[in-house]
Amino acid sequence: MGTLADHIEAYIKQMLQKSEGRSVELSRAQLADAFSCVPSQINYVLATRFTLERGYIVESRRGGGGYIRIAHVQVEDDLTHAVNLLRSIGSQLSERHMENILARLQDLGVITERENRLIRGIVQQETSTIGQGRELLRASLVRALLFYIIESET
Repeated sequence: MGTLADHIEAYIKQMLQKSEGRSVELSRAQLADAFSCVPSQINYVLATRFTLERGYIVESRRGGGGYIRIAHVQVEDDLTHAVNLLRSIGSQLSERHMENILARLQDLGVITERENRLIRGIVQQETSTIGQGRELLRASLVRALLFYIIESET
């Protein structure tokens, strides 16, 4: 069935697909009313599901005539974009940043849903056993696993 955040994300993505210019302007209050939730839930979805790593630019203006403008960033070459995403992984990687990168690579078709779940599972299992250095280990594991997957498919 999915969570409320999943439903809001799907709705916004559907609106983006219908739009001609690959961007859409929405009202935070109208979205909150439509989904019977508080505006902060909309903020959460925007902050976690519509990030630059996932291929979106979000512009927001609050207040009386406030709006949210969401644009889907087009890339010339999905594989080049995927490699650039991997190169953006520094020496440390937060769990949220990892989720964003994996979701974007799945959206691009570079990895499958199964590979996404597999990587997340391996990383979670390995990082849960250590106290310090989780972000360092997460970055190393994600980079190694993704490079292996990309390299084996080209």
